[in-house]
Amino acid sequence: MTIKVAIFDWDGTLVDSVEHIAGSLHQAATELGYPALEWDAYRNIIGLGMVEALESLYPGITRAEMTRLREGYGRYFFAKVTTPREVFAGMVEVLVDLKTAGLGRAVATGKSRRGLEGALVSSGLGPHFDLTRCADETRSKPDPAMLAEIIAFYGIRPDEAVMIGDTIYDMEMAQRIGMPAIGVDWGVHDEVTMSVYEPKAVVSSVADLRRELGL
Repeated sequence: MTIKVAIFDWDGTLVDSVEHIAGSLHQAATELGYPALEWDAYRNIIGLGMVEALESLYPGITRAEMTRLREGYGRYFFAKVTTPREVFAGMVEVLVDLKTAGLGRAVATGKSRRGLEGALVSSGLGPHFDLTRCADETRSKPDPAMLAEIIAFYGIRPDEAVMIGDTIYDMEMAQRIGMPAIGVDWGVHDEVTMSVYEPKAVVSSVADLRRELGL
């Protein structure tokens, strides 16, 4: 695959944060009296913007209730700082080698800008990216607005970039704009689930990802 830009999801793709997100949602919700949900329900909404995620978990939630729940989630989530140890092994080297090969590197995430900015610094990954886009400054996945903004920045066509992510939201977002995608199965969704949106590949290791990227 010949590409000019690699676009990465954050949680569950670059950083091992899925269980912490799910746990923070569970604690915040049950603290406010919401019923405890199956763990997979919390995991399954990871990748969406927070508004869309909470509407999916608790249909009919009011804006006031959502504000309280988001505040509670923030307290739990930001109590733990993302460190370089949470970055999946081998992913830094992938980013370095993409730069060496002259490719652009961007992030398209369901995180808030506040959450991503902190994580970019504390994880040490910030210097590896040219551009980052977050759900709260554009549209939530699977709307392809984030990808459209990223390729506009680089001045390329959708088929000249690749979306790399761990959820159906990443795969659908790429499909909707005509961009090839690579799923990674070490995050939220498995190969069978992601394959519905016809990614170029779903990989199970960083070595396999490197091969798909031609590194």
